[in-house]
Amino acid sequence: MEGGFRAWLAGLGRGEMVALSLVGLAIAGGAGLWYVRSLPRPIETVEVSHPVPGPSPTPAALYVHVAGWVHQPGVYELSVGDRVIDAIERAGGPRRGADLNALNLAALVVDAQQVLVPRRTAAPVGVGAGTTSPARESQKINLNLATAEDLETLPGIGEVLAQRIIEHRESNGPFTTVDELQEVSGIGEQRLADIRDQVTV
Repeated sequence: MEGGFRAWLAGLGRGEMVALSLVGLAIAGGAGLWYVRSLPRPIETVEVSHPVPGPSPTPAALYVHVAGWVHQPGVYELSVGDRVIDAIERAGGPRRGADLNALNLAALVVDAQQVLVPRRTAAPVGVGAGTTSPARESQKINLNLATAEDLETLPGIGEVLAQRIIEHRESNGPFTTVDELQEVSGIGEQRLADIRDQVTV
């Protein structure tokens, strides 16, 4: 049998030998592949990453313009959830005579909003509609009867000067002439000229 196989191989041509070699290689390669696949595979572990919680987001900033009858008008940075009253407090609070009832102090502010605090035009208690305040006889402010709020309605007279006028009146007695206003610190000729037609004694 072995001698016959050798004789058969010896009788093959070159091309037949090459073909036979290729067949043998294919058979050996297939057997090797089957052997490799039959080996046990290691268990693969997959690491699952859990997201790390980041810092809580910072509340968005709002920029609000506070104007009108406040101590420090300007643009202020506030946070979402702040209200009109918070914006007014950031501007130094309302000045004396501010009409806060004209605003909804509980309203939420929004970005680029303007909070305008108006000035109150108050009549003395007991003065009814259609009557004239004693301090405003003939539409002029009486320097000897005017309240600080009355005086602050004059051009160029703010909270400080109004208080000085009242203190001068209390310390030195009633004004006898309008010109005596120049005795009040901060009131010069030009300021007196601006209000002369609006005041009386």
